[in-house]
Amino acid sequence: THGSALFTRGETQALCVATLGSQGDALRSESLKTDRSDNDGERFYLHYFFPPSSVGECGRSGPPGRRELGHGELAQRALAPAVPSASEFPYTVRVESTITESNGSSSMASVCGGALAMLDAGVPLKRPIAGIAMGLILEPDGRFSVLSDILGSEDALGDMDFKVAGDESTITAFQMDIKVEGITLDIMQQALAQAGDGRRHILGEMAKCSPPPRQALSKHAPNVVQLKIDPGKKGAVIGPGGRIINQIRDATQALNIQIDEDGNVEVTAGSVENAELAADYILLVAEDPPSGKIFRNRKVTSVQPFGAFVELGPGREGLVHVSQLDMVPVPDAAAVVAVGGKLDVMVLDVNNGKIALSVKAVMLADKGESVEDLISGGSGSGSEGSST
Repeated sequence: THGSALFTRGETQALCVATLGSQGDALRSESLKTDRSDNDGERFYLHYFFPPSSVGECGRSGPPGRRELGHGELAQRALAPAVPSASEFPYTVRVESTITESNGSSSMASVCGGALAMLDAGVPLKRPIAGIAMGLILEPDGRFSVLSDILGSEDALGDMDFKVAGDESTITAFQMDIKVEGITLDIMQQALAQAGDGRRHILGEMAKCSPPPRQALSKHAPNVVQLKIDPGKKGAVIGPGGRIINQIRDATQALNIQIDEDGNVEVTAGSVENAELAADYILLVAEDPPSGKIFRNRKVTSVQPFGAFVELGPGREGLVHVSQLDMVPVPDAAAVVAVGGKLDVMVLDVNNGKIALSVKAVMLADKGESVEDLISGGSGSGSEGSST
């Protein structure tokens, strides 16, 4: 879990936890009308659990029933408008609400606890959300009384169960169950007014929670980096049978890499450093590196009489010509480098995807000397190399 909250109101209590994930963790579903390939999934979803122990009963806990699905859907719809867009917060958010005690509206408790749990997880909600259940006692002569925050007995014996969720001034979701043929506009107006007063009171109490929500990402939360590449380079980044993207994932310990048809890339990793490294490797495959860029500690993959091939990253190699291996002339590349060795190299030139590299240029740059002549002249032998 990346955020949690224990919300108690009267004899109703909800333990809510929020978990952050990548785009690949979005909730996907299939139906007769939609195809899985056309379903991008829901970035926010809420799971609601109502174990028998919450009402003092013993029973088997199995798959969610209609009641749990309905209550979870209501709470999810109530909170969804407050969840930031993918461009503002590139995470999938899952909230789980487990009811530990129930003598009132557990779905509205899930709304309140879910909002606090997401704030604790660092989700920048547009506004806090709370919910309340309204009841009704209607006499045959038309007299009525609207009840706020009804208990279980008032729900069972009353004439209405009207759940209303939202912020201080806006309703985000509501659900009404009535046992009479209908209600008047006066009843509806009073119920909505009392629900608004109740929500504002609850939001005020939520603001006093102790300890307060962190409102910052947990150190255990995944880190997400987003970038954009040329859509035509998507195949090159993935590689035959996924070889290149799997190499990038293994080299950086990235948890997930998603690329859509428009070239939008989302990298998820356990640390910011690993996520940024994976993004750099992806850009290295999708774009030619600029002249003058230095790559440190790169592995030599092949040694030929005319030079050494160096792996800049998964799927991308360059050639260090024998004349660029040292400050002094080298008769044979094998005399100074070996396969598996590590070199610091600078990009001199890129010609038709073939990258010319230089160790000499890095030596000069590290001494503070100019390398403009080397870069402008290239290696003079880049055409012998190849790039994959």
